[in-house]
Amino acid sequence: MWTGRFSQATADLVLQYGESISYDWKLYRHDIAGSIAHARAQMKAGMLTQDEFNAIENGLKSILADIEAGHFQWSIKLEDVHMNIESELTRRIGAPGAKLHTARSRNDQVATDTRLYCRAEIDTTMQLLQDMQRALVRKAEEYASIRIPGYTHLQRAQPVTIGHHLLAYVEMLGRDYERLADCRRRVNVSPLGSGAIAGSTINLDRFGIAEELGFDGVTENSMDAIADRDYIMETLFCLSLIGTHLSRMSEDLVLWSSAEFGFCTLSDAHTTGSSLMPQKKNPDVCELTRGKSGRLYGNLVSVMVAVKGLPLTYNRDLQEDKEPLFDSFETISLALRVNTEMVAAMRINPDRCAAAVADPLLLATDLADYLVRRGVPFRHAHELVGKAVAVAVGSNTPLNELTLEQFRAISPEYAEDVHSVFNLDRAFQLRTNPGAPNPDNTARRIAFWKEKL
Repeated sequence: MWTGRFSQATADLVLQYGESISYDWKLYRHDIAGSIAHARAQMKAGMLTQDEFNAIENGLKSILADIEAGHFQWSIKLEDVHMNIESELTRRIGAPGAKLHTARSRNDQVATDTRLYCRAEIDTTMQLLQDMQRALVRKAEEYASIRIPGYTHLQRAQPVTIGHHLLAYVEMLGRDYERLADCRRRVNVSPLGSGAIAGSTINLDRFGIAEELGFDGVTENSMDAIADRDYIMETLFCLSLIGTHLSRMSEDLVLWSSAEFGFCTLSDAHTTGSSLMPQKKNPDVCELTRGKSGRLYGNLVSVMVAVKGLPLTYNRDLQEDKEPLFDSFETISLALRVNTEMVAAMRINPDRCAAAVADPLLLATDLADYLVRRGVPFRHAHELVGKAVAVAVGSNTPLNELTLEQFRAISPEYAEDVHSVFNLDRAFQLRTNPGAPNPDNTARRIAFWKEKL
């Protein structure tokens, strides 16, 4: 590439240190698509004849076929995907291949390639998110009426349902989908034509190139276009947040599938055993998902640290953006697919759920609301219920089995109907506000997501 300026060959260690072909070969489809669009613009600008363009297009398509067939030989001496393809093109078709790089730089070339890569992978990830949502919605519908304790601080708090709980993750993944869709808009602009830093005196039709490649528009500042890696960092953040949500769901399922909870059973196909303890059934998919969230965060931080101190425009540090990007998309793709399978195969154990939700302390807040409806200020009602709980705990008596006399000894505000509070059907029916785990609310939200998905 630069033999005209240099009199010595690049040292082997420098080649090894600086090569990116070992991983950026994954951009080949996008690199070839960008080169064909660039060559077409060259032809329209009179830089290439029709025959030269045809030779370039056919040569690039033959290289694409060889790569996909596994017949292409990548060379570390050519550093990266761009030079490997361009060099082979020139070898195959001669002089027209040497004209291809007119009015572009590897700087705007790689920015174009990674934007095309991000766009394609975002589209795939959005589909996988919806697959995961569908699995959760189906499971939420199947077990919509199964009641369980809801937890705060991992302590029993108030009653909810399996349907309501699983729909919480559907909502999270829905926001993830929207974030990716929004991120995609900023990804989908073409930097091609920005050159190395200041464009080119040979002016090609940037808008025509962008349209051919499916971009929504072009970048408006050549220096920003070359230096920008915001779209990669934003993409990595979106993937990290998906990882966060999958990790939180995984922790719930680790707890639910334990002998102590027993709310669910994960399939044999999505669990593993122990090399020593024959009775074990380990939720490895969940544990790996929790662990891989850290990997996603690390990839984001890696790119942010690489970019944070760089002056405009291109610096070789930016080569460090691609491995984390590729790894995060591959990680989240596999995580979504395996978790979708696992959720679809999961079974809920109604008897264990019913035993746990029978705890009358789950309705202590409902008891406070009962007093509020009788005119007691909430803070005082909270205190009176706390005293009732203390009596129940101190006498080893379930809260709902305290006698009317015991309640009235605490406060005359407890009336003859106090025990009606401890009815789960009533408790759920009273929760009618939007977003509460009322059966009708849950049914409406399931119907909403089924239609949307």
